[in-house]
Amino acid sequence: MSEIKFSLNGKSAIADEGMTILEAAKANGVSVPHLCHASYLAPTGACRICVVEVEGARALMPSCTVKIAPDMKVVTDSERVLRARRLVLDLLLSAHPLDCMTCQEAGTCKLQKYCYEMGVKETRFKDVQKYDYPVYKDNPFYIRDYNKCILCGRCVRTCAEIQGDHIIDFVQRGFNTMISTPLNSSMKEANCVFCGNCVASCPTGALMEKDAVGAGREWELSKVTTTCPYCGCGCQFDLSVKNNTVVKVGSNKKAPVNGIALCVKGRFGYGFINSPDRLTTPMIKKEGKFQKATWDEALDTVAENLSKIKKQYGANSIAGLASAKCTNEENFLFQKFMRAAIGTNNVDHCARLCHASTVAGLARAFGSGAMTNTIKDIGEADVILVTGSNTTETHPIIALVIKRAVKRGAKLIVVEPRRIPLCDIAEMHLRQKPGTDVAWLNGFMNVIIEEGLWNREFIESRCEGFEEFAKTVKKYTPKYAEKITGIPAESLKRAARIYAGADRATIIYSMGITQHTTGTDNVLSTANLAMLTGNIGKPGAGVNPLRGQNNVQGSCDMGALPDVYPGYQKVTDSKAREKFENAWKVRLPETPGLTVVEMMDAAANGDLKALYIMGENPMVSDPNIRHVREGLKNLEFLVVQDIFMTETAELADVVLPAVSFAEKDGTFTNTERRIQRVRRAISPMGESRQDWEIICDVSQRLGYEMRYSMPGEIMNEVASVTPIYGGVSFKKIEAENICWPCPDKEHPGTPILHTKQFTRGKGLFHSVEYRDPHEMTDEQYPLILTTGRMLYHYHTGTMTRRSRPIDEHVPEAYIEINPLDSESMGLKDGSYCEVSSRRGSVKVKVKVSKMPLAGTVFMPFHFAEAAANELTIAALDPVAKIPELKVCAVNINPYEEKSDKLKY
Repeated sequence: MSEIKFSLNGKSAIADEGMTILEAAKANGVSVPHLCHASYLAPTGACRICVVEVEGARALMPSCTVKIAPDMKVVTDSERVLRARRLVLDLLLSAHPLDCMTCQEAGTCKLQKYCYEMGVKETRFKDVQKYDYPVYKDNPFYIRDYNKCILCGRCVRTCAEIQGDHIIDFVQRGFNTMISTPLNSSMKEANCVFCGNCVASCPTGALMEKDAVGAGREWELSKVTTTCPYCGCGCQFDLSVKNNTVVKVGSNKKAPVNGIALCVKGRFGYGFINSPDRLTTPMIKKEGKFQKATWDEALDTVAENLSKIKKQYGANSIAGLASAKCTNEENFLFQKFMRAAIGTNNVDHCARLCHASTVAGLARAFGSGAMTNTIKDIGEADVILVTGSNTTETHPIIALVIKRAVKRGAKLIVVEPRRIPLCDIAEMHLRQKPGTDVAWLNGFMNVIIEEGLWNREFIESRCEGFEEFAKTVKKYTPKYAEKITGIPAESLKRAARIYAGADRATIIYSMGITQHTTGTDNVLSTANLAMLTGNIGKPGAGVNPLRGQNNVQGSCDMGALPDVYPGYQKVTDSKAREKFENAWKVRLPETPGLTVVEMMDAAANGDLKALYIMGENPMVSDPNIRHVREGLKNLEFLVVQDIFMTETAELADVVLPAVSFAEKDGTFTNTERRIQRVRRAISPMGESRQDWEIICDVSQRLGYEMRYSMPGEIMNEVASVTPIYGGVSFKKIEAENICWPCPDKEHPGTPILHTKQFTRGKGLFHSVEYRDPHEMTDEQYPLILTTGRMLYHYHTGTMTRRSRPIDEHVPEAYIEINPLDSESMGLKDGSYCEVSSRRGSVKVKVKVSKMPLAGTVFMPFHFAEAAANELTIAALDPVAKIPELKVCAVNINPYEEKSDKLKY
């Protein structure tokens, strides 16, 4: 980009070509006031506060829209300019409430700031009509006070340009012009998703977070930038703190993944941090009741019981569950504790329930089981294939990238049984029967091969196994696939041609692909499709599994799995095992351990005697909860380390109070392999302690030395034994945005994998045949139940259901039923029904919706009092051992009485 020389306030200046005057001034250290402008929005020049003088121009020019030109002479502070700005401020004040003394936004309000800087103390237009709008409090999240609105339009443009939802706009004319929803409906009726990005963009007090009002003024708050504890997007934001309480979450424009954008959970789901329900002291169960204990008493009890059980039954009678909600450092220490201090590979975590098949499948095909490209890179695609992912609800910030790509001209293909929101902007929506993904993917590839659309050069130079694979897909003609999947043959052909015809096509999937007894086969099929068309190792392409929790990628990276050490080094590899034995100075077990579901089976049959759970809640998250309950109750000793008395903790013998993300330092690794800092904003609640400190203290009592002074030291050890993290340190990630692999300190990280060759050398095609789901429907159980997440809640609901606005907005569970099915069953929207499977039953509210296919119903699994996993089946994928949470057979009957909502 070439440079431009110009004059700024009488001095020589330089700017990059293409900059606006406002940007050029800022680059040269001159600040130009502005109200409607934001760096993340397209400029409109509406407010006229940013006007400047340009020599030769008759009128003052809006600096936010006019481009800088060679030899241009610009003056930003002449009396003419200042007089024009003061007039604008004067006019704005004429209709604005002068309540700065009590306004929540005092100290952050741009109107207040510029009036102060330019000496505008009052308005000359005293007899002008004032706004007299009602203050809208029609939702639990934020307040709309349009009396304070200056009509800058930033909220409108944020909703349109950032969120892509177009919920609000200007209405009326002249003095009556205001911001409104269609027909002045409530925000909920207008289908607002309550991301709050408009609130973050508002320069005055017209939009304010409800819970922040009265909680502290800007100058009273300290701000700490950290990483979101919810989904795998890896958004960063600022926690605003007063008196050791988080009172607000604010956008951080410098956040590498999300910029200003946040979702409803990220912005409004912080109430759990200071919840009165937080565990603050250790608890020991005596005679069936919990009693408070000192830390020494609790830790001694844990160590004594684990030591006794190990001595009596052996190390493999003990297992541990790590946590995708905890940091990399904590997960590293937990798996080290299980292997080095206990002496077993019986360590796993909830990745087993969501993306174990991704790790298994992509590692087989590519050599690395992770997202191949970055989130930003998705926006470079010509075609985006989304399958098994309700992206707008489960990964909202990634959905924004998809929306922008479609607006730019990319074609979106959605293959999904439910009619998800992305279908509204899709080129095509193919609705397959749940559990038939291998069939439609093979049908896709049959079309591509038969019509000669495959990338011969890429396959011949970079892949192997093609011939055998091609023989397998030959029988999966579109007609044959239609019989299995229900997708019309002609629609399948058209979608396959669109995907194969793109120069850059990306595949995005999530748990709709992985949570099956054929999950590994499904993942292998997505890898086959990408290799077949050469869509690997380049921008805008790849296979991109969206990880569900904030650190599920990192906890896998750290070796919180029964068959691998940190960095996916196999426990059966003698060289890898020897390396870790030398590093940890202990003999390590040679055989892989138990997975999550296998642990519950072993507990139920008496083989597993003790279980140590850190930050997991299997009594809500695991399949077939009745069986989980039986297993946990059958243990001789259960210790749970968590921030709340969860449904699982209720069954424990000892409960250890840990801290939330806001009280700890460390790192999370997001879905795109980006390693980011987590920073402590407040002190621990009560006597709660850091997870890593608790683990170290238990280990010490068991006779295995683990001493660290801070999480940074733990990351240094991670780097010393984990090649893909070899160059990672707190210092490096503070200065750079790093995606692993980062093998040494000089390495910049790897945004795109497999650019020149695959991690395993050559990409391996796999021959995959379709298999039916484990459980099929019959006369007694005629409906297919599929489960998943929703926008407003997260995982087991432990955090979001203790965040007031979110729980108030969606307070109870529901089941989505197609209108054809609800009518045949005599069910009305808002009524209650009993849902039964071969394993259990729940009572839940009916939501009549066209989202699910007829014959299929959907339930979110966040609600313990109507737990979807009371119904699901624990049938496992034979390779990844992931349970089939997406398909089970159920029956539904009307239920007269409302189920009681679990009170948090």
